[in-house]
Amino acid sequence: MITSLAYFGATSPNYKEWEHFGPCILGCELVEPGPDGAVRLRFDEMAYRLAIHPGEENGVAYIGWETTGIEGAEDIVARLTEYGINAQRASTEEAIERKVLGFYWFIDPAGIRHELIWGQMRSKIPFHPGRAISGFRTGDQGLGHVVLAVPDLEQSDHFYRDVLGFKLSDTVDMPPIYAFFYHVNGRHHSLAVARAPGDKAAFLHLMVETNSLEDVGTGLDLCLTHDIPITRTLGCHTNDRMVSFYLHSPAGFRIEYGWGGLDVDDLWVPRYYDQTSAWGHHHQHPELSPFLPITPAK
Repeated sequence: MITSLAYFGATSPNYKEWEHFGPCILGCELVEPGPDGAVRLRFDEMAYRLAIHPGEENGVAYIGWETTGIEGAEDIVARLTEYGINAQRASTEEAIERKVLGFYWFIDPAGIRHELIWGQMRSKIPFHPGRAISGFRTGDQGLGHVVLAVPDLEQSDHFYRDVLGFKLSDTVDMPPIYAFFYHVNGRHHSLAVARAPGDKAAFLHLMVETNSLEDVGTGLDLCLTHDIPITRTLGCHTNDRMVSFYLHSPAGFRIEYGWGGLDVDDLWVPRYYDQTSAWGHHHQHPELSPFLPITPAK
């Protein structure tokens, strides 16, 4: 079974800008680059959780999910095979690059590459944030959450729940937005999928959660000081109660930078909302598209 969001990978011609943006704005730690020069960033004791690879265009390369060991990953692979999707075992070299013991990868019905990993490496060196913050809420809850736009929402809902094993947390129906939110641990959602306006899948945002509201406030100040576009103002979501703002990253995707997310448990009953936010989260910079393309798998 899947237990958390392990890591996230994107491509960008502006990948080098993350050497400053990651530590100085987000507060993560810059570590050694990947074999292709990818900028790698730590958020906790893990070797790294975010990688921005060099590429001709901005795009999402892969989403890594932690599983309950190789047995848990292979259980999911069996369901994928039954569903009609071929999952491939990564080579030893590929696993070393991701700094995991191993993983399987596959392309979902919307064309998005996912990786089912086990044995994510922990560094012996303590995490050192790139700026003065209290740190990030990760641990058993993983990196944070990702939100995708998919052309066939009903198909994706069936796939993520019945094949991958995600559990429904909430539904939001706020035309033109219609989205499902899913959990795999105590975090309210590690994944959300929304109906795409067209026939292609896209990436909407990555959420990272800090340990204090002050970290969010100082991050907002830094964005204003450095002219980093704020695409949604400070606000609070209706479903997970996250207090956050959204910023436009150098790789073209949005980051929700938040604090105070709601926890769920095995007794959680899915809820239904007609609004995404209780207050705030006003849209800004409409010229910056929220839809980031999915990079074709290699």
